[in-house]
Amino acid sequence: MCGIIALLLADKSQAVNQEIYDGLTALQHRGQDAAGIVTLDAKKKLHCYKEMGLVRDVFKLQHMLNLIGAVGLGHVRYPTAGATSDAQQAQPFLTNIPFGMALAHNGNLTNASEITSQLSAKYHTNTDSDSELLLSLFADELLKQDRDDSSQVGLTQDIIFSAVRGLMYRARGGYASMCMIKNCGIVAFRDPWGIRPLCFGKRSSATIKERFDYCIASESVALNCLDYELNRDVAPGEAVFITLDGQIHTQMCHDTPSLNPCIFEYVYFGRQDSIIDSVSVYTARKEMGHNLAEKIKRFHKVEDIDVVVPVPETARISAIQCALSLGVDYEEGLTKNRYIARTFIMPGQAKRKKNVKKKLSPIRSVFEGKNVLLVDDSIVRGTTSEQIVQMVRNCGAKKVYFCSASPAIRYPNVYGIDMPVSKELIAYGRDEAEVARAINADWVVYQDLEALIKSVQAVNNNITGFDTSCFNGKYVTNDVNAEYFQALSDTRSDSMLATHILEDIDNRPSEGSISKDVKKASQNNEKHVTIATLTTESNAVSEGKTHTENFSSVGIHGDLKNLVIDENEESGGDSPTFTSVPRGRQISKKLLDLEPENATRSVKNADYITMRDRLSGL
Repeated sequence: MCGIIALLLADKSQAVNQEIYDGLTALQHRGQDAAGIVTLDAKKKLHCYKEMGLVRDVFKLQHMLNLIGAVGLGHVRYPTAGATSDAQQAQPFLTNIPFGMALAHNGNLTNASEITSQLSAKYHTNTDSDSELLLSLFADELLKQDRDDSSQVGLTQDIIFSAVRGLMYRARGGYASMCMIKNCGIVAFRDPWGIRPLCFGKRSSATIKERFDYCIASESVALNCLDYELNRDVAPGEAVFITLDGQIHTQMCHDTPSLNPCIFEYVYFGRQDSIIDSVSVYTARKEMGHNLAEKIKRFHKVEDIDVVVPVPETARISAIQCALSLGVDYEEGLTKNRYIARTFIMPGQAKRKKNVKKKLSPIRSVFEGKNVLLVDDSIVRGTTSEQIVQMVRNCGAKKVYFCSASPAIRYPNVYGIDMPVSKELIAYGRDEAEVARAINADWVVYQDLEALIKSVQAVNNNITGFDTSCFNGKYVTNDVNAEYFQALSDTRSDSMLATHILEDIDNRPSEGSISKDVKKASQNNEKHVTIATLTTESNAVSEGKTHTENFSSVGIHGDLKNLVIDENEESGGDSPTFTSVPRGRQISKKLLDLEPENATRSVKNADYITMRDRLSGL
């Protein structure tokens, strides 16, 4: 899940950079992994800067001064496809072929491998991001369009809309995208199922009479903070093209569009002051809270509940309404550190676990001696829920009940949310009682799916269908199968993070490059194995430090438990030495072949840093 924004100002002497910055901060809840901005100046030159981190940390004065122009795109990233966290994966992506373009994308393509095969002979991609792939696909479609009128110079709106139509019939999945074309303007489009949100609006130009500035964004909150009037949502399968001189054109680019927005947008991702597909996120969450209270009344004694406490921030609205409907006191018992990223959308389970206690702090007086009902928007992996329940018990609560404003999440989401593998979901293969035991709660209640749908339709009953795949396993694109799920498990599950380390450090060594002693050592079944390495002036990063890290929570089959890296330990004794194999390959080979449950390894600081950062998702 990502946040995207595009701005086009009528007065070309103005700079759009600050407004894109402000718009991205309003969309920061949609991704804290990376941020990027690209602008187009009056000379039709593209200026781009993107880096890892929050918007406020990425863009400094020197960067903003270089982002000149009255037209631009912005993006905040939350990694799904291309799930590694590095600046190369950050958006927007740029290409000089065929016309000079930049693209920002929110969502996930379900047929990315198929598209890669189609384009591999023509285009080179530097990342495994499907956003870069989508840019290449759009470029390919633009080049394919026939120009019957040879007198026409440059791209016409018909050519652009035809290219979007071609893209939609080749790309499957959930996506909302916007592309800035060097000599033309901005084109934005939404997948034929309307899974990912996109809206646009305008405002009167401050300097040019009867002219308008335009904004396109993932959520209406970005328009609100910049004083744009929301026009409407981009329809499923629709493209919106705004020329550089401020002319706006729209066209349906798919023959069978059907609105099926991701219902999780209303549960978790959308900001409460946003309106998505004519649904107030705030009002929908109030309805969720009421419906949740009605279910609690059916299965449990309300008089056993002393206080209702939300898990901030997203669940607060539902929790307040739940307490009102139950007639139970409402208290703010968990204080959130607002400067910690949203736990659920952090890449890598280890990093999520590490940040829960940093994010929330309990207030003992709210919990001590009471039966507490905790209300959260959802229970995904259970990482946060289990630790919060324990926090509350440590504050003296007599009983702890846990409720989710959404149904049990038991299936992968393949349209841009980081829940790729069923076995990583706490409700997979468990009923409510088993989930309660797993998170150490006295009982657990989930919202019914029918009640969740009713909560959103109560605000806009024109929406007849939703993507509810993470709850019921039904995928609206009808192209998701067991083979696809296996590919997700092999590439995006938390347990595969260790494999990415091996790939990134170096390639595996050939059979002939390792001595017999080394091969024998790699098959050693003792619990403690030492890898000795050669030290050279070029690879000695620091001296005199010993690092100890427990990586067991990352899910790498226990092989890295109690990992100790001692930079002062010298090779010696019976420890085998690597004399002809590069240092990265030594580690790769040993990590691949190592079987003992515990392994103590002596490696150099550079290797420790690489492993640590890859495991933590930095």
